[in-house]
Amino acid sequence: QVQLVESGGGLVQAGGSLRLSCAASGLAFSTTTVGWFRQAPGKEREFVAHITWSGGSTYYADSVKGRFAISINNAKHTVVLQMNSVKPEDTAVYYCAAKQRDRPEYNYWGQGTRVTVSS
Repeated sequence: QVQLVESGGGLVQAGGSLRLSCAASGLAFSTTTVGWFRQAPGKEREFVAHITWSGGSTYYADSVKGRFAISINNAKHTVVLQMNSVKPEDTAVYYCAAKQRDRPEYNYWGQGTRVTVSS
């Protein structure tokens, strides 16, 4: 059974940093891509970043490039999203998602963790 459990959300001031974690289990890690998505109030869910578990290839949305960093802790089966220089527009519920890398869509989702950036 696949489980994705996010943690690390909270309230942070603009310009500050926050670290989100996604603890994963039940995945075929060698062929998995893990992504972070976010959904702000009244808006559609949007892609933030992804990483391939094998090889560590990363990709970022333009809105977070240079500020956020996605990485894998293999020993803990955890994917981390380091958020730096956060802005009020980064306020959203952040979701961790996973898929086999040849699938077009993510089919496993976590419950989300809320991030609020104050100005």
